[in-house]
Amino acid sequence: PRPRGREQEEFGFVDAAAAAPLQLPPLSLLQMQEEKPTIDEDELLRLAEAIRQRCAEFGVEGTIEGISPGPVITVFEFQPAPGVKVSQIVNLQDDLALAMRAESVRIERLPGRSTLGIEVPNPKRGIIRLGAMLADERFRQSPSVLTLAIGKTIHGEPYFADLATMPHLLVAGATGSGKSIGLQSIITSILYRATRDQVQFIFIDPKRIELGVYADIPHLKAEVVVEPKKAANALRWAVAEMERRYRLLAEVHVRSIDYYNRAIQDPEVRRRLSLTNDEGSEVKASDLKPLPYYVIVIDELADLMMVAAAEVETSIARLAQMARAVGIHLIVATQRPSVDILTGTIKANFPTRISFMTASRHDSRTILDAIGAEKLLGKGDMLFMPPGSSRTIRLHGPYVTEQETAALVRWLKKQGRPELDPSVLAAPDDAAGGEGSEGGIDDDLFDQVARLVVRERQASASFLQRRMRVGFSRAARLVDILEREGIVGPAQGSKPRDILVPPDYFDEVDATRD
Repeated sequence: PRPRGREQEEFGFVDAAAAAPLQLPPLSLLQMQEEKPTIDEDELLRLAEAIRQRCAEFGVEGTIEGISPGPVITVFEFQPAPGVKVSQIVNLQDDLALAMRAESVRIERLPGRSTLGIEVPNPKRGIIRLGAMLADERFRQSPSVLTLAIGKTIHGEPYFADLATMPHLLVAGATGSGKSIGLQSIITSILYRATRDQVQFIFIDPKRIELGVYADIPHLKAEVVVEPKKAANALRWAVAEMERRYRLLAEVHVRSIDYYNRAIQDPEVRRRLSLTNDEGSEVKASDLKPLPYYVIVIDELADLMMVAAAEVETSIARLAQMARAVGIHLIVATQRPSVDILTGTIKANFPTRISFMTASRHDSRTILDAIGAEKLLGKGDMLFMPPGSSRTIRLHGPYVTEQETAALVRWLKKQGRPELDPSVLAAPDDAAGGEGSEGGIDDDLFDQVARLVVRERQASASFLQRRMRVGFSRAARLVDILEREGIVGPAQGSKPRDILVPPDYFDEVDATRD
């Protein structure tokens, strides 16, 4: 039970009805002061000469054309002499790290230039504060409520990205790589851009550690999910919600959630829907409301794949393929980027990826389809693969403390309680319960449904909703019963279910009864 009366103040809750109009959190909750390393110019020149000499010792001639100090690493721009192959220089990474007493050295081609970037860790790392990034004018003026503060480039420039255009994000990294803080920064970015009316979260945290801190913030669509079976239910619900939203978009004749939210404010659209409602439209003009974005965050995909791999993979694949237009986005994280966790189906539908430091070259190749993440420094050092590109960008993630996150959560609770939807986590049996006798349906309705499906050769929850005028939960349960009774085949992703009995099946059944 929720705390009431004086206890509300003690726990930080405020009644939604009594709360003031929804506001965005103040930046004063976050630390702003960044620590920038100071590197002596003479020391940089000494390091540049050491790099040149070490390369020459291995027969790789060239010159240092430029030096770019950053918050975490310094980039030495190396111009190889004519006839020197790139592979010769790249193969010197470990030797250069040894010569410079560095944790690791990474060598990358510089886009659009004839030089190579030799990335050397600074003796002392600078601290990048999330608060400073969120105060940046580019973040404040971004039109998207799903703008993410990813990190800073190797040159110290803030880097922002829009989750809506990604449209889903895959995150991997070994223990100690900074993956958890990276997730916190991404979530905090959205909380600083959107109210609960604009964005709602479904947090899936089988480890029961990382996302529980957000319990009871008003942006939650469901309680934080820790049980893999309930997580599978939540993903199944998201697929059903995606299908429902597509039907809404079709009724309004638009192709994306942004256009839908604008269109339903149009009096002409509402008048048209009122006129067509009696002719079979599923949408009443009086019921039209703006749709919030849903962001589903999964922290540790491996735990879900161990319990319900087939169902989880199917739901994630369907959402990743189709959910962008209706405003449902996935952020999926794992510290075990193996091929049995990040299957080909999942990877193919997540073009945008972040890899923090990995334990091996093999793990780097699994997440990014390229090596390099094993050479990262940890603690927020990452390779970001933007949508539509196979080239990665090295970024350094911002730091947000537990105290800052706790302060933000306390502030958000004062905006009101979450309006939790119990159907999100309900199993199909529970969602259809209370509607009749055995299995949550009545026999008369099932008989009608079975005959309809066999006659029309179609079987889907949306089809039954239209033809039988039932809610989605009941329609989905009816489809499950049809499958259990051997009338329809199992779900096949985006393909329609097979009808396993012939069109005259019920003629034979009726003849037998007579």
